[in-house]
Amino acid sequence: MLRPPLTFVVGTGRCGSTALSEILRLHPSVLSLSELFTTLEPGALPEEEVSGDRFWELLASPRPFADRMIRRGTPLPEHLYPRGPGRFTGDTGVPAVCLTTLPHLTPDPDALFDHLRPLLADRPTGPVAGHYRALFAALAERCGREVAVERSGFSLALVPKLRAHFPEARFVHLHREGPDCAVSMSRHPGFQLVLLMADLAEREGADAAAELGRMLGDDTFDLDAALARHVPVERYGELWSTMITTGLTHLAQLPADIRMSLAFEDLLEAPEHHLKRLADHIGVAPHPEWTEAAARRLDAGRRGAADRLPAAEQRALRARCAPGTRALATALP
Repeated sequence: MLRPPLTFVVGTGRCGSTALSEILRLHPSVLSLSELFTTLEPGALPEEEVSGDRFWELLASPRPFADRMIRRGTPLPEHLYPRGPGRFTGDTGVPAVCLTTLPHLTPDPDALFDHLRPLLADRPTGPVAGHYRALFAALAERCGREVAVERSGFSLALVPKLRAHFPEARFVHLHREGPDCAVSMSRHPGFQLVLLMADLAEREGADAAAELGRMLGDDTFDLDAALARHVPVERYGELWSTMITTGLTHLAQLPADIRMSLAFEDLLEAPEHHLKRLADHIGVAPHPEWTEAAARRLDAGRRGAADRLPAAEQRALRARCAPGTRALATALP
């Protein structure tokens, strides 16, 4: 089984990366892997060797919080499985790899899930990266694709682990203007809970935050109250800024020829030019049919959300985003 060339698209989340996954899926040579590593976290990249059974368990185990959101009729926006017919439910538990990754590739994720199990569960014990490469190769063969591009939101912090496990991989840093990204984060349940746990960890320690993380999937926990908690939008600006400054430090450790920077705003302004850059970086041809179809998918209306905030909120938000904005300006060519 041949190994497809591999690229990781990393970012803060809410930076346009879901749209980029959709665009990459349109390319006839690209296996577009959406939200694989973020969905499997924590524990997606263990240091110790694992058996095929253990790796399959990682892919097939449900995520309690995702299942609870499905049961309440409000699945996370990136979770595609609940929006189509399938044998798994929020009550039975949806396998992690089925939440987004497999339905992004096929209208029948259950059949693809069943196809993968004997190929992966019977593999011998070895480094987890070898199991992932077998997964990518099996999906590329099944889908008739030649290169693999994995894209997960909230993935900048994973850069050192991804580099250690997959030294052959290339990287694309997709980023978006901080204030607009922060506004989008403030409207997403996952990021609302990220800040809730961060606040709890600061007040009561990491163990309390970890316990809250375990409780989120329990129907007895008042999730509505947690999501209704008012958090000033500038807090999300601070979160974005911290993620960017830390992530840029990680990216700077990579060889320059394997990393690429791509601004979501540039993609909206000049899609064909930047899609050609992207195609060259990941090693595929920039077919005009692909770049034209991709350009039609991009929504320029996604810009300027922060500009519609009241003036005082704008000022506070831009101030909290300033360190990350400066770091990006310094890092970009």
